Amino acid sequence: MSRVLTKYENVVLAVKFSGSMKEVRRVPEFESVWSDLQGVAFSQGYLDAGGVRTRYLHAGDPGNPPLVFLHGSGGHAEAYVRNLEAHAGHFSTWSIDMLGHGYTDKPGHPLEIAHYVEHLVAFLSAIGADRAHISGESLGGWVAARMAVDHPDLVDRLVLNTAGGSQADPEVMQRIITLSMAAAEDPTWETVQARIKWLMADKSKDYDDIVASRQRVYRQPGFAAAMKDIMALQDPEIRARNLLGPGEYGAITAPTLVVWTSDDPTADVEEGRRIASMIPGARFELMPGCGHWPQYEDPKTFDRLHLDFLLGRA
Repeated sequence: MSRVLTKYENVVLAVKFSGSMKEVRRVPEFESVWSDLQGVAFSQGYLDAGGVRTRYLHAGDPGNPPLVFLHGSGGHAEAYVRNLEAHAGHFSTWSIDMLGHGYTDKPGHPLEIAHYVEHLVAFLSAIGADRAHISGESLGGWVAARMAVDHPDLVDRLVLNTAGGSQADPEVMQRIITLSMAAAEDPTWETVQARIKWLMADKSKDYDDIVASRQRVYRQPGFAAAMKDIMALQDPEIRARNLLGPGEYGAITAPTLVVWTSDDPTADVEEGRRIASMIPGARFELMPGCGHWPQYEDPKTFDRLHLDFLLGRA
């Protein structure tokens, strides 16, 4: 007798008999956002950051040094849901929905890097932080780097995680526009899942919980218009005036970690190394087997590298 188990069961075997042959296959483990937070003392809420209603996830003692995680283009705070627990023991850890993203207010105009930086400065003021560690992925890394250039007094340590902002690849830019607008204009399971899977190295997984979370974000009234504003940085002219070059990277004084991956869909490893080479004293770390979300795909390795750097242990 065979029993077919679902992927929602935790590390199970499905057994199938075919004549005298018995095939045993391992069914994928379901990855739940909620299970990532079970056992974590965290809060979800909103605060006013310069007049912008801003959603956040928070974990850790508010008296500890602040750490702010910034997600990528079209993303939301859940990009760092697997990293809150590890960091909460050391930092007052915040993962936010950036300006125009997630459930944070949508300003109704094309968004450039200066707008995100202004919002981040207001967020730090709202939580009463004189300085903070800033860790950003993709667009979040672009914003974090610009923040370190324009407001060095506000940035303690800086992490650029598969960061954008160093180049303009027309093929990648068009791919981001196509996938993002398809998901925002018609947020079916398939269109949203395609956007998520593009980020990941392992295409065999379904990423159901992250897809469901993002689908709900994209189904908000007016979100397609908000996505057009987010996509402004994929316009060649707008992107060109926001790009960071040797002058900007060379002006960063904060201790910096650049994290890159073997399978990033936006830029190869050499681009990550190039960014690190332009930042005085920057440390470079490569995470194999990951795409654009190493903090989610391999949280154990990411957390170790991240904490070692932020705590000055290596």
